[in-house]
Amino acid sequence: MENLELLFHGFAVALTWHNVLFMIIGVLLGIVVGVLPGLGGPNGVAILLPLTFGMNPTTAIILLTAIYWGALFGGAITAVLFNIPGEPWSVATTFDGYPMAQQGRAGEALAAAFTASFIGAISGVILITFLAPMVAKFALRFGPAEFFAVFLLTFCSFIGMGKENKAKIVASLAGGFVLAAVGIDTISGDMRMTFDVPELMNGFDFLVLVIGMFGISEILVTLEEGLEFKGKRARIDMAVVFHVWRQIPRYLKTLVRSSITGMWMGVTPGGAVAASFMGYGLAQRFSKNRDSFGKGNIEGVLAPESAAHAAGTSALLPMLALGIPGSATAAVLLGGLMIWGLQPGPLLFVEQKDFVWGLIASMYLGNITGLLVVLATVPLFAAIMRVPFALIAPVILMVCAIGAFTVANSRFDIWLMLVFGIVGYVLKKLDYPLAPMVLALVLGDRAEDAFRQALIGSAGDLSVFFDNPLVTTLVVLSFALLLWGPITSQVRRLFGRPATVTVEPSS
Repeated sequence: MENLELLFHGFAVALTWHNVLFMIIGVLLGIVVGVLPGLGGPNGVAILLPLTFGMNPTTAIILLTAIYWGALFGGAITAVLFNIPGEPWSVATTFDGYPMAQQGRAGEALAAAFTASFIGAISGVILITFLAPMVAKFALRFGPAEFFAVFLLTFCSFIGMGKENKAKIVASLAGGFVLAAVGIDTISGDMRMTFDVPELMNGFDFLVLVIGMFGISEILVTLEEGLEFKGKRARIDMAVVFHVWRQIPRYLKTLVRSSITGMWMGVTPGGAVAASFMGYGLAQRFSKNRDSFGKGNIEGVLAPESAAHAAGTSALLPMLALGIPGSATAAVLLGGLMIWGLQPGPLLFVEQKDFVWGLIASMYLGNITGLLVVLATVPLFAAIMRVPFALIAPVILMVCAIGAFTVANSRFDIWLMLVFGIVGYVLKKLDYPLAPMVLALVLGDRAEDAFRQALIGSAGDLSVFFDNPLVTTLVVLSFALLLWGPITSQVRRLFGRPATVTVEPSS
């Protein structure tokens, strides 16, 4: 009951005219970000983060999360109409969404995608509403050793459960740790790796790095690929929407299963991409019409969209309750909280109740707004796809440069942004994941501080990390997740089950 009372208070905080206005603006910007391949949720939030400078933190986080919801919805438009996923997690949506569009059922596919997205996102918000305060209250008992164990758990789970090459994830994490170490040592006060460059005394600014790594590098990749869009046209009217909604009860099991899968993948760092493929694979396995998957089965649209949005939303739970991001976008939002002077973690629920519950309430409102906006504006945003990216890229580049400059009013940061953009471009071409590097940059300092404070308190005795059942469990769980791949492979081999779920995309 206490949570519900706080949630109603959060609605009072979120439902001011300027918060609602920025929520609508955020959703519209997010849909543009989601529609344009080459941007994506993390990139869009990173590029537009400087817009929030000068806002109060509640309005700022509402704007950024609304951009995120809009990007989540927008990715489905290109996946269905153009067979080009606007977001990585929309790849599975193309398998059945585009065949439906080819059959003249584009409106039905889009209505199904938006509805499933909404159901998945609301499932994730409900999870945050009731579970995040419990997790935060429990985390108030944590000391430095427990916090380090949680950070270790995050890093290990990124390695163990990540779908990319493990060695490349470790290399990306290591690069983030090196970047996080630059500047003043927060415990000893010594300079580290500044090379007598005054601008590096405070280390690399998180915002400059993410704008370069995500924004600039994506522009370079997209310009190189020279995308041209020739897709199907769609118009959604309420008759199509109601027709889809009447079918929803038939696929309730699929939606519930995909949402649960997505929530699990969001809270653990599995991510929305893995959740969407897993949701699609499970729907195909349990469907009575599995042979029609890849040929325009509406279930093949509902499953990945609900799983991806549940994962994308649930990824904010560990960020709010523990200060640990569950996705790349959550890592960018975490950096935003720090820029606004807020410390994510359990104390946030005690010291900043208006902010936390205003944010949670805005998640409900933002998704309702997002659903209504995308249903009403599909033709408009689909038309954006027909504008040559060469015309859009300079505008995005200028926004990136302004964002980097406003961090410290320094031209050095613009050059730094360009360098990080080239580094990000090279890493993407070599298939190195960027999210682990951002995660290590955001959490590297805090993990190091917790580790050193725990050792200072124990006079250098490493047994402090096995001092009580809680920290021991977290450390053991960390190593279990680190070895998750070999363990699951061995279990499957013992029981004679295939190692992977086969997903058959349409040709």
